[in-house]
Amino acid sequence: MNYGGFILPYSIVCVLVIIPFWKIFEKAGFSPYLSLFTIFPIINLVTLYFVAFSDWPSNRLT
Repeated sequence: MNYGGFILPYSIVCVLVIIPFWKIFEKAGFSPYLSLFTIFPIINLVTLYFVAFSDWPSNRLT
């Protein structure tokens, strides 16, 4: 099988998805590396719920 026609479009989509999530996680006070989980099915849903329902470090009062 030739996967060459699949790898380039998938890589482009991954980069287009990771960049905005990287900025969102960074602004929310989470590690921006969490955005790498958004390219994996099921794990991206777990990450989404984790971020949505946890206390954001950027909102904590000192």
